[in-house]
Amino acid sequence: MKAIGYTDAGPISAVNALIEFETDRPQPGSNDLLVEVRGISVNPVDVKVRANAQPDGGPRILGFDAAGIVKEAGSDTTRFRPGDEVFYAGDITRPGTNAAFHVVDERIVGRKPSSLGFAEAAGMPLTTITAWEILFDSFGLKEGEGTGEALLVIGGAGGVGSILIQLAKKLTGLNVIATASRDDTRAWVKKMGADYVVNHRNPLDEEMKALDISPRYVASLTHTDKHFNAIIKLIKPRGHMALIDDPKSLDVGLIKSKALSLSWEFMFARSLFQTEDMDAQHMLLNRVADLLDNGTLIPTANNQGGTLSVENLRAAHELQESGTAIGKTVLDGFS
Repeated sequence: MKAIGYTDAGPISAVNALIEFETDRPQPGSNDLLVEVRGISVNPVDVKVRANAQPDGGPRILGFDAAGIVKEAGSDTTRFRPGDEVFYAGDITRPGTNAAFHVVDERIVGRKPSSLGFAEAAGMPLTTITAWEILFDSFGLKEGEGTGEALLVIGGAGGVGSILIQLAKKLTGLNVIATASRDDTRAWVKKMGADYVVNHRNPLDEEMKALDISPRYVASLTHTDKHFNAIIKLIKPRGHMALIDDPKSLDVGLIKSKALSLSWEFMFARSLFQTEDMDAQHMLLNRVADLLDNGTLIPTANNQGGTLSVENLRAAHELQESGTAIGKTVLDGFS
């Protein structure tokens, strides 16, 4: 089958940063689905892996998000059958989704929203699982809770921010403040449902003081090291901050005086450690498919990159690395 991957970690500008090659079609295990990939998206984790993780042996296939059609189902599967349309965010320990076919554990797979095409659907799983786990696992909120409290989303126009704003507005009572610095990103986060927008190019504690809002919850999705001191100043005592990026160091002792909680969200943790509640991602993806189909949520794809090819995938990686991407970049499967 066709696949796209890389043989040497490094910059996307390298001649062979991405290569197309032929490899064997994977075989599903007893709990797996073999999926014909019809759509994929590009996430920050794709470019981080390509730039920093040297493959062991042959080419490493990139890609995590996918939407497609089940071609085979393992002997112990119960949730899906051949012919079903599915979407999912994959498993960081397995070969990726930038391929004609992909194998995935059915416990982290949801039914594809019937109202979306494959590429548009592929733009949702990884970011949605991340945002959902921030709200309901890290912050410990239940649906309908949060009235009278506020959430600050730092990096609101990115993939995770775009769906986190929506989930918070549609499923909780939180007021949502998103950060954005350009006219187009400000317009985007307002479209996603943000109540207020502040500029992350300015000190965030000063921006929030001008709004006269002290949020109980902060989702720091980018540049946490830059904003960390400001977050501590602006957040309510006994508040909770969650982050997804990789700051080199944080002085966590600074959070003691306000009795703050800090947590990292990593949506691959359940599949990485085969947790007892792995199927929570199956259930939440099915719930999100319903919310997309009934119009409660809107898709976050904002750039259709064409069919899967080295040239188009390279362009998608370049856009992701530029720091100017809004929402998600998605591609159709191989032509």
